[in-house]
Formats: sequence, C-alpha cells, structure tokens
Amino acid sequence: MSPSVAALVPLVVAYLVGALPFGYLVGRARGVNLFHAGSGNIGATNAARVLGRSFGVLVFVLDFLKGVVPVAAAVPLANALDAGAATAFGAPDVVRVGAAALAFLGHLFPVYLGFRGGKGVATGAGTVFVLVPIPAALSILTWVVVLFASRFVSLASLAAGTVLVAAHLVSAPAPFGENALPITLYLVIGTALVFVKHRANVKRLLAGTENAVGEFSMRQPVLRSIHVLALGLWFGGAAFFNFGTATAIFASFKEVVNAGPSDRTAHQVIIPADAPQEQKNALASALAGSAVGPVFPRYFAMQAVCSVIALLTALSWWKLGGVHRWRVLVIAFALATVAVAWPISDEVTRLRLLRFNPDSAIADTAKAGFASWHLVSLGLSFVTVSAAGVALALAGRLPADAKSAV
Repeated sequence: MSPSVAALVPLVVAYLVGALPFGYLVGRARGVNLFHAGSGNIGATNAARVLGRSFGVLVFVLDFLKGVVPVAAAVPLANALDAGAATAFGAPDVVRVGAAALAFLGHLFPVYLGFRGGKGVATGAGTVFVLVPIPAALSILTWVVVLFASRFVSLASLAAGTVLVAAHLVSAPAPFGENALPITLYLVIGTALVFVKHRANVKRLLAGTENAVGEFSMRQPVLRSIHVLALGLWFGGAAFFNFGTATAIFASFKEVVNAGPSDRTAHQVIIPADAPQEQKNALASALAGSAVGPVFPRYFAMQAVCSVIALLTALSWWKLGGVHRWRVLVIAFALATVAVAWPISDEVTRLRLLRFNPDSAIADTAKAGFASWHLVSLGLSFVTVSAAGVALALAGRLPADAKSAV
C-alpha cells in the first residue's frame, strides 16, 4: 500500500466513526426518535431534555470520544499501514487535522442518517482536545462557566468556540505559519460551522426566546465556588507576584552580581569585582529582567482568564441589584485595567532590554521611555490588585441559595 493511500485510510475511518449517531441510537433504545422530539436534534442537549440528564451526559461522552479516538489514532494507524504514511501529505499534523475534520463532518452530516446530524459541539471538542489541549481546556472551562452563569447551552457552545480560536491565536507562536496553519484553519472553519449550525439559536437568543436549562440544586453552589476560586487566584496571584516574587527576583540578582563569584554563579566571574557599581546595577537589572520578562505573558493570561470567569459568574446575579451590581462594576473595572496593562507590560519588557543597547542614542531613548512606562505599569498593577481585592471582599455577600438568585 502506498503512503498516500495508507494516509487516506484513517480519514475514511474518522468520518465513519464521527458519523455514528449515538444520540439517535440512545434515543431509539429508549423508544424515542429524537428527530421528532424536543428541538429535533440528536445531540446531547436535546437528549438530556427529552431522555433525562443522565442520558444526555452519556450521549455527550460518546460524541466526545468519537472525536478523540479517530484523531489520536490517525497517525499510528497510518504508520501501521505504511511507515511513511504519516508524512504523505507533508506532516503528521495534516493527517491529524484531516481526521479531526472528517470526524467533525461525520457528526454534522452522518451517512447513516441521510446526512442529517447534530451540531458538532461534543465531537468537535473531542477533536480539538487532542490537537490543542490547552486552548481546548480553556474552551471547556468557558462552556461550563457560561452554562452555569446563563443556563443557555447554545450560548455556552458559541462562547467556547470563540475562546478556543482566540486562545489558539494568542498561544501559538505562529498560528498562520506553515506548521500551525492546518490546525488554525480547522479551528476557525470548525467554529464557523458551529455558528452556522446554531443560527436558529442565535436568533432566539437575540429575541429572548431561547430555551434555558432549568434551575438545578447545584447551580448556585457551583457558581459561588467558581466565582470565589477565580477571584482568590486572581487577587492572590497578582498580589504575590507584584509584592513578593518580582521584588525578590530583582533583589536576588543584585545580590548575586555584587557578591559573585559564588556558588550562585557556579563560581564563574560574570563581572569583575572592581567593576563600577553602576555597571553592576545595570547587569543585575538586565539579568532580573530576563528572568521576569517571560513570566509576564503567562501572568497576564492568568489574570485575564480569572477576571473573565469572575465577571461572567457575577453577571448571573446582576438582576438582584444592590451590591451584586457593584460587584459586576468593580470586576469589569479591574478587567479593563488588565486589558490596558498587558500591552504596556510588553512595551516595558522591550524597553528594559533596549536600555543596554550598544548604540547610546537608542539606549538613552529607551531609558527615558522605560522610566515613564514602568511607573504606569506599576500603578496599573496596584489598581488591579486593589480592585480584585475589593471584589474578593464583596464575595462575602454572594446569594445564599437559588431562591435569592432567581
């Protein structure tokens, strides 16, 4: 078997597996045709609505797995048929993305049911969980938070798809580069298809007539837990980094440079002991900046995720008025400071390195800009931590139960 033919086999298998209509089969096993019940869809949401939540979970898990298995098995299966099959189309990721796309399309247009299928959320989630685990995890987290906050499954699915694409574009080093392009295109096109399949839901959401999941006993406790956890991580992480970690790192490098050579420099001379103090301070600052700089993108990403989760959960209590509206406003303000501080932090990191440029003109300009922007960055960090702390304090006035939140 030629490599190109061997590489096609996992794609065919992916479509046939993705097309397995588990929702329809589970419904039939219960004596119900999901095409003629509820919303008329064979996905997990309608299965839960018509058959009960336990069967809805079962259908979701099965649909999720029929996205995971074909993608995870695509390259091993291709290589088992022919050693060079995984690179027949240029790269293993092309085979994986092809399997993901066909499993996803199989769910949307199953050959077994006359090409009439579900909306693709669970199967799509399974495929991306293998392709891009971290963006997929953020997407699933978004789905859970939005569902609990709004009780709209459709809104949760659309929000999850949007976050998936955004997280990939932000986290991938070159999302439109040759290596990552297949995955990027799959995520963008797949999310667009999810929006197309949900167009009726979007119309109902805009009209205020979309069906919401009924209130359930664990909704408010879970919402409160997620809200407090997000605020605690946000405030604690920001406060510890700004007032503990960062200052300690800069002090440590200054001590290392002034005390070296020592065991902390592997007993290597990194700067002569008789060097001017100004030169030592410059080296300490440069080294500390090199250590802290790579942390900032992750630090701000953590803040962004936590603040968005805190805001989404807080919005579910907006209608209660009073302190609950103040909660939303405080968190929204703090989120805005994060959005403004992130690019400023990137500029501070850039200027920090340029201060030591061999060209004195560039170095002098960078030093002047660094002083101003660094002060602004520190001020915004203080405001963010303060606002997050106020929001955490307001968490002491969360709704006590489902009745007070209705």
